[in-house]
Amino acid sequence: MSVAKKDYKRITTQSLIEMKANAEKISMLTAYDFTMAGMVDAAGCDVILVGDSASNVMAGHETTLPITLDQMIYHASSVVRAVKRALVVVDLPFGSYQSDPKEALRSSIRIMKESGGHAVKLEGGSEIKDSIKKILHAGIPVMGHLGLTPQSIYKFGTYTVRAKEEAEAEKLLEDVKLLERLGCFAIVLEKIPAALAEKAAKSVNVPIIGIGAGGGVDGQVLVIHDMLGMNNEFSPRFLRRYLNLYEQMTGAIGNYVADVKSSDFPNASEQY
Repeated sequence: MSVAKKDYKRITTQSLIEMKANAEKISMLTAYDFTMAGMVDAAGCDVILVGDSASNVMAGHETTLPITLDQMIYHASSVVRAVKRALVVVDLPFGSYQSDPKEALRSSIRIMKESGGHAVKLEGGSEIKDSIKKILHAGIPVMGHLGLTPQSIYKFGTYTVRAKEEAEAEKLLEDVKLLERLGCFAIVLEKIPAALAEKAAKSVNVPIIGIGAGGGVDGQVLVIHDMLGMNNEFSPRFLRRYLNLYEQMTGAIGNYVADVKSSDFPNASEQY
């Protein structure tokens, strides 16, 4: 028996848990600025992630590690000002929570107060449980992130699929259940076998959002620049491009340049 979709005027952490209970898939995309966030929100996306992937797609760094807390707050503030419906989740950047639960709480408080974001996301399981507890005890919602955790790329040494071996798969399942027990409202699983991700989703009541984790989870997330084809150098198996904006935008810019050079722009109707 199908369940009618609820028309959410504003998405909250509780909305996502209800959506999982009603077998309604959750849509999630990244955004880092006012204009893009407004379009993502207007299109009906449930969750907007202000990801530390801004380090890559906005600043051109090779990894997510260089982005700072101040920079994340700047991006998150820009996004929040555009959003009317979506839940805005903000990544805690590398170095702002791993070493000390008190530092994790201070970082989270700064994000919530200075950006107006609705929740924070942290990478890791049992290793950071004390930081997660500290943040949750302060009343700040936490989204977990397991599997391929990009902030640990130098530990992994590669961006290949995680948890293919039994020991790592078992630890992932344990961490999923731990994050639920601690009070995380949702968990991102990145680049793990689809069967394992589906098993994880069925083992907990909180939503599991996948990226490269198959279709058996409760929702999906992609980086907006990848999904729109603005980044033409990144082509993992899990990515579906819905546009090829790289070609369309460079073509349009090229036409503009040509029109300026030829004095075709501006024409008589485009001046005062």
